[in-house]
Amino acid sequence: LTFACQDEDKAKTLAKCFECRFVHTTTTPDLFGVEFGSTLKNVYAIASGICHGLKYGDNFRAVLVSNAIQEMKRFITTAFPDENRKISDSVYTGDLLVTAYSKFSRNRIFGTMIGKGYSVKTAHVEMEMVAEGYYGTKCMKEINDKLYHVHMPILDAVYNVLYERVSPSIEIKLLSQYLH
Repeated sequence: LTFACQDEDKAKTLAKCFECRFVHTTTTPDLFGVEFGSTLKNVYAIASGICHGLKYGDNFRAVLVSNAIQEMKRFITTAFPDENRKISDSVYTGDLLVTAYSKFSRNRIFGTMIGKGYSVKTAHVEMEMVAEGYYGTKCMKEINDKLYHVHMPILDAVYNVLYERVSPSIEIKLLSQYLH
């Protein structure tokens, strides 16, 4: 469990309150990196779910998530340069992995429904839960397009499916050209 706060003493005080034998806590001053990382991981979990719903295999989704890690790194590093940040830390990559692969992830479930052919509206209604990545996708797309202009093909693909109503199968096929 990571506590992000620019005041390291406050972060450590909060972290101690949650520390126990089965919860390990860490702290970071990278407030903006953590905020944007936690928003982007939900977008990428939707992408993973879409691929799952379209019956893409585990290998494809592993390539997708590997590229998502790099895309997240490009955005966060461009928006908030910090030479001490390690995207491989659990607060970034670990959170992304569990959200993209867990069968309990609301965002992955939402994406799976979209990949199976549900409309956005129907997926929202049938889930009876909030998939934050739906809203995070639009927010991140607008922020990136207006301020940073980072190459983010996964974000763009999810946006196109959710907001431009592009067919998930067509969009993922187009996205696959950028994945390596």
